[in-house]
Amino acid sequence: MTNKTYQLTDWLPTTKKEVELRGWNELDVILFSGDAYIDHPSFGAAVIGRILEAEGLKVAIVPQPNWRDDLRDFKKLGRPRLFFGISAGSMDSMVNKYTANKRLRSEDAYTPDGRHDMRPEYPSIVYTRILKELYPDVPVVLGGIEASLRRLTHYDYWQDKVCPSILITSGANLLIYGMGEKPITELCRRMKTCGTPLPTDIPQTAYLADRKSFAAEETDLHLFSHEECLADKRKQAQNFRHIEEESNKYEALRIWQETGDKVVVVNPPYPPMSQKELDYSFDLPYTRLPHPKYKGKRIPAYDMIKFSVNIHRGCFGGCAFCTISAHQGKFIVSRSKESILKEVKAITEMPDFKGYLSDLGGPSANMYAMHGKDEKLCHKCKRPSCVHPKICPNLNTDHRPLLDIYHSVDALPGIKKSFIGSGVRYDLLLHQSKDPEVNRSAAQYTRELIVRHVSGRLKVAPEHTSPRVLDIMRKPPFEQFYEFKRIFDRLNRELNLRQQIIPYFISSHPGCTEEDMAELAVITKKLDFHLEQVQDFTPTPMTVATEAWYTGVHPYTLEPVFSAKTQKEKLAQRMFFFWYKPEERRKIIAELKRIGRSDLIKKLY
Repeated sequence: MTNKTYQLTDWLPTTKKEVELRGWNELDVILFSGDAYIDHPSFGAAVIGRILEAEGLKVAIVPQPNWRDDLRDFKKLGRPRLFFGISAGSMDSMVNKYTANKRLRSEDAYTPDGRHDMRPEYPSIVYTRILKELYPDVPVVLGGIEASLRRLTHYDYWQDKVCPSILITSGANLLIYGMGEKPITELCRRMKTCGTPLPTDIPQTAYLADRKSFAAEETDLHLFSHEECLADKRKQAQNFRHIEEESNKYEALRIWQETGDKVVVVNPPYPPMSQKELDYSFDLPYTRLPHPKYKGKRIPAYDMIKFSVNIHRGCFGGCAFCTISAHQGKFIVSRSKESILKEVKAITEMPDFKGYLSDLGGPSANMYAMHGKDEKLCHKCKRPSCVHPKICPNLNTDHRPLLDIYHSVDALPGIKKSFIGSGVRYDLLLHQSKDPEVNRSAAQYTRELIVRHVSGRLKVAPEHTSPRVLDIMRKPPFEQFYEFKRIFDRLNRELNLRQQIIPYFISSHPGCTEEDMAELAVITKKLDFHLEQVQDFTPTPMTVATEAWYTGVHPYTLEPVFSAKTQKEKLAQRMFFFWYKPEERRKIIAELKRIGRSDLIKKLY
């Protein structure tokens, strides 16, 4: 193990002094981020900064600028030659700041010492408006998950209203959606040669056009206008179906939507990155450390991932409540074994590494290297999920490439054990393919996962027990959880292991009633679970579940969907998770009587 030492100039500059240390008189791009600056491939601002640096650009990052004083943080680096880039951070700022019941969270995991007052609500909007006031002639480019999922008309839970594109509310010049390496690189290459105005034909970008002069193309997808969505919830639901389908197509259409006297134009995305392109992004010279300015301070999000490795991007689960596929896409892009091992070796050289990797994973633990057997069929497909309602017969569910990664990592000097902290898709493990070798690989993976890669607790996410609710969620039937748990318990008995399976559940999801939650309580009691990992559904932009919650209909069928909306209704559902707590017993019994399910009282108590 070597204790590598770094100079201040090994990080991207964050101050005027650090810019001068590099001998620069001018910056090409200045990035503003709602997160602390951690120079690590898990943090978007660092990735974009390093990508631009590799393009030969002079780039700096201003992390968590103070928006409440004389705005010195926005002025200290002056004006960039090309543009300002803004990201609210790795999480939606409102999810980061508030609980599902709209209570202020006590900690911000992406801030030194977990302080919760270092970023505003909607930093994408706040930072843009400040920069536009200070430097009205400098273009502002938005990126990151907050802006990406607000690129078109959307319902905002925290304001309880339908909002137009964030391009309208912020005043930004351009929006990059999804994973930003390719569009930001193309943007900079074009601006270096052509200068401003910003190009509007780059894939995976959105921009505003004047309604009078906008020229539609025959192949465009024209959505209902913002004003039509305000007047008719069903039109908002119909819009969303088209947006999601285009987001999941290999070859998508250009989308446009009228808003007042403007048109929001969303160019189709780039094709998925190649393995070589993804490796390039991960292999850039990150220090993998927080900026020295945070010395002596704890950044919770960094503590969580400092000894973990992300091995792929994308998720084809298509869960109704999740934004991962909307942001990263459903097509899996996997890193090469060489790139993964290179990063693991770098971790083994960190001075406080004790030999235990906390995760070798991604959006899901076990989708690495999975793709369509016939990729031509995938190019024509618009299914939002490759596994719901049933696993696509064209999906290659071979776990052998992932097992090879695990074996290669575990064979490295300095690695005692690699844990899998990402969520495991047990439907992929239980799937019976027509290829016996693929089925054997799934069985082998299941065994090795449980025997070698669990740190005592294995996370899985059945999310509910009701077939109807699970169907709306786009999750597999609960019977599959039973089957996986039987395998888990059998291996634990045979090998004398003392491991626990930790299921995740959601209450108040669209379609879920109190009766569904009462039956969930009975089922989980029979399984001897005292649930801990639970959450109340939080509507976030650009998910099927949010559109159903707001509009009252399912976007794909326009059939009515019930949702618990008031705090009273939500708490009435949530309490069933905690049937085992004495303080909840009286309320649960009263509620079971009220909904006409007194028959469940004896099953619980």
